[in-house]
Amino acid sequence: MEEAARKTEGVQSATVNFMALKMIVEFAEGQDPKAVMEQVRRNCKKVEDDCEIYL
Repeated sequence: MEEAARKTEGVQSATVNFMALKMIVEFAEGQDPKAVMEQVRRNCKKVEDDCEIYL
């Protein structure tokens, strides 16, 4: 999941905390967070199709 998020254009860093069931995503400067997160969601679904990502 982290790798899929990190490879998304516009993402500066991504870290998954499995204990808290959360992913923290930092965006590159000047990026539209909503658009980037939509692409992160798509990329993560390719890795784990039953994951749930709330924007």
